[in-house]
Amino acid sequence: MSTTHKTLRGPRGAVILVTDKGLARDPDLGNKIDRAVFPGLQGGPHDNVTAAIAVALKEAARPEFRTYARQIVLNAKILAQTLLAAGIRLTTGGTDNHLMVVDLRPLGLSGNVVAEALETANIVVNRNSVPHDTSPPFYPSGIRLGTPAVTSRGMTEREMPQIGQWITEVIAEVGDYRMPENKSDRPAFLKRIKSELSRNRKLSAIAGNVKRMCARFPVV
Repeated sequence: MSTTHKTLRGPRGAVILVTDKGLARDPDLGNKIDRAVFPGLQGGPHDNVTAAIAVALKEAARPEFRTYARQIVLNAKILAQTLLAAGIRLTTGGTDNHLMVVDLRPLGLSGNVVAEALETANIVVNRNSVPHDTSPPFYPSGIRLGTPAVTSRGMTEREMPQIGQWITEVIAEVGDYRMPENKSDRPAFLKRIKSELSRNRKLSAIAGNVKRMCARFPVV
C-alpha cells in the first residue's frame, strides 16, 4: 500500500481511497482491495467456467462420448504400432491413451526439424522433450502425437496406418538435417530449412494426399 500523502479525486470530487488519508478513513482498505482482486476478479467461481464444466460433464456422460473415447485410444494404438513397425522409437514403447511421444535421438534428429517438416506436409504436431533429454526444451529431441483431432473428424483405425506411413516418410525425408551444435546458429538454420522444405516435392506430394484424406472427413 502506498505511503504517499497524494490524494486522488474521482467523479464529482469524491476522494479515491488509495492514500494514507484513505487508510485513515478505512484501516481495512488494503484487505478490501486484495479481496477485490482475488478472489473477486482473478478467482472464482466464474459463471462461464461453471457453465463450461457442466456442458463438458453432460457430454462425457453420454454413451456417444464413451464410444468416441474408445475410438481415440484404438486409433492411438494402431498409429503407435505402425510407427514402431517402421523402426520409429516411442518413449513408452507404445500407448494406452490418446498420445505418444516419438524419440528422435536414435535418428540424430531434432524435434524442431521434424515438426517443421510434418507441418509442411499438412501434419501438425508439437516438438517435445523426451526422458533424460540433453537438449534444451526449446530444441527438444522428440515430437508429440495425439489422435483426438483426427478421431473428431471421423477417422478410425482404418486411416491410422496411412497416417503413420506418411509420418515415417516425412521423418526419413529430413534424415540428413542436423541441428547445429552452436545455439546461436540454430535460428538461421531453422529459417533456412523452412524455406527448403517448402520446395520439397516429396513433402508437397504428402501434403496433397493429407488434404485429400481430410476432405473425406470434413470438420462439422
